[in-house]
Amino acid sequence: MQRLDLATATQIASAAIRAARELGLKPMAAAVLDAVGHPLAVLRDEQASFLRPQIATGKARGCLGMGFGGRELARRAQAMPAFFDAINSLTAGEVIPVAGGVLIRTAEGALLGAIGLSGDTSDNDERCALLAIGEVGLIADNGDPQPA
Repeated sequence: MQRLDLATATQIASAAIRAARELGLKPMAAAVLDAVGHPLAVLRDEQASFLRPQIATGKARGCLGMGFGGRELARRAQAMPAFFDAINSLTAGEVIPVAGGVLIRTAEGALLGAIGLSGDTSDNDERCALLAIGEVGLIADNGDPQPA
């Protein structure tokens, strides 16, 4: 089974922050977690606020805990607010169900981990995650159906 290693996780996190800078977005933090939710790389642009790494980690952790990308997580949180209140109670508020959390998969679909980004709008956070995952040749799963 393929695993996400430290070098790749750091490359993804760095690429995401670099993408935000190149796109002229607000300063970002990126958190890359392995498939069981342990942090491998948590990076913060020096201009990003101190809460951004925690928010980014919450986005990634939510995706891993529920098994789908941030877009689907957000849809379900909106449809089932009481359930997500319970999830956040169980996790001490560590699940942030919005876009910007993206699962990282192999070409065959195996789960390697997740990235969360925080700093700009959720859509822009996600955009940087997608770019960074693609840059290292892995597959991004944001929770939206993939075209056939």
